[in-house]
Amino acid sequence: MRVCLLLLVVAISFPAPDRLFAQDGSEPLKIICFGAHPDDAEYKSGGTAALWAAQGHQVKLVSVTNGDIGHWSMAGGPLAKRRAAESAKVAERLGVTSEVLDIHDGELEPTLENRRKITILIREWDADIVISHRPWDYHPDHRYTGVLVQDAAYMVAVPFFCPTTPPLKKNPVFLYSSDRFQKPYPFEADIVVDVDSVFEKKVDALTALVSQTFEGGALGSADKMAAAPPESRPELRREWLRDKWIGRQSAEAKRFRSGLIKWYGEEHAQQVQYAEAFEICEYGRQPTDDEIRQLFPFLPAKSE
Repeated sequence: MRVCLLLLVVAISFPAPDRLFAQDGSEPLKIICFGAHPDDAEYKSGGTAALWAAQGHQVKLVSVTNGDIGHWSMAGGPLAKRRAAESAKVAERLGVTSEVLDIHDGELEPTLENRRKITILIREWDADIVISHRPWDYHPDHRYTGVLVQDAAYMVAVPFFCPTTPPLKKNPVFLYSSDRFQKPYPFEADIVVDVDSVFEKKVDALTALVSQTFEGGALGSADKMAAAPPESRPELRREWLRDKWIGRQSAEAKRFRSGLIKWYGEEHAQQVQYAEAFEICEYGRQPTDDEIRQLFPFLPAKSE
């Protein structure tokens, strides 16, 4: 018989802030990024989130499960609390908000109850942009996060679905974060963002994910943990992690160079070292290129 561990505290949640003003005096954009675990949204969208936040826009990173089996030597409530705290620290460093849902790691299912949870979160945030995994991935929690967000793409505007939460008056733009899976079709980089200016901030933020970055997460081991610099040498830890992210983020820039050229022009694009990329989901609002520049206001204006 399988025994589920009781979770005493599993979530750190903040209410959606009021719409104040962006840096340029306009109404701020509202972006909500869904990851399956307390590290996924941070890894995939952390740089772009920092760019939005720097201009006064409001970003929320949501972990759809609590990560309570995402470590090789601990689990349950203590790990869930630890990972929620790590995720909150990353969000603080990026200038954004975080929330971790009370769903067991490895047990996410595309149920009606969970569809309602996702729909309500998007409505409460009054989202302009919604980001998630694609619904085909190596991890079932990743896949079902993508399915649940896709399933919400229409329902967020339907008045009598979750009728106690007001529906959105406009349908957000739904985006997928990048991956390398090829079937049923490979990721298409519709939007590619230069994150050079916030790369160091992203690395600094990710050092807070100690259980995953320095201890190896679910597939770690004592040997893998020993290979990372010790906790007593935080400067070495940061450089060790930075080297890993140089490889990861520069690979995105090289892979999606043509997308960088589209949005930044040839001269700028060839200088970009680090990038994050997004695909437009067919189920939400379909933006024009001009609308994309409004939603990603750090992209340069279209050259005449």
